[in-house]
Amino acid sequence: MTNDDSIVFIVDDDVRIREALGELLASHGIVAHAFASAGEYVKADKPKRPACLVLDVELPDINGLDLQNQIADGDHPPIVFITGHGDIPSTVRAIKHGAVDFLTKPFSDAALMQAIRTAVAQDRKAHAERANLDVLRQRYLDLTPREREVLPLVTSGLLNKQAAAELGISEVTLQIHRRNVMQKMAAVSLADLVRIAEKLQIPVTHSRRTGEDEK
Repeated sequence: MTNDDSIVFIVDDDVRIREALGELLASHGIVAHAFASAGEYVKADKPKRPACLVLDVELPDINGLDLQNQIADGDHPPIVFITGHGDIPSTVRAIKHGAVDFLTKPFSDAALMQAIRTAVAQDRKAHAERANLDVLRQRYLDLTPREREVLPLVTSGLLNKQAAAELGISEVTLQIHRRNVMQKMAAVSLADLVRIAEKLQIPVTHSRRTGEDEK
């Protein structure tokens, strides 16, 4: 792995492990921040960069698996567990809750680096997806109130005349609003607009079949 903008957080109460992992990561051109406890990690200000959390299971203040559960709903990087006391139930629990890997000491440098590469790649993708979603949300906010009414009708599959009737406007006016929605949301096609609406979790309350049945 070459030097980039990623970062690895290390949480282990053994100073020798922290130093050894820090040196290993430095040799691969990766910045690492080490913590002796879960509490230190949670309280620390962490840069918003693609990252990986290398987490020991046995910590002085809290079990690493419990920490995984506590931060599950927050914005935290993918976890690579390391432990000197691995067992099948712990491994299954960790992986089931999203851990990238569960390595038992002593593990090889190659195995750890591969797990870290995978974790950072996952987090980099997640960062890109969140950034893209933020852009879509802003575009949606830039729509007029009427355009926000038009969008779910269009993506539900209603014909222009059906959507226009639903809103009590002319078909020509509906087409103007539809064109504006497409342009403002930067949708290249109706299918693209449908995908955007799904990402924004815009509810669909009508369907073409329903509209035809009401004719």
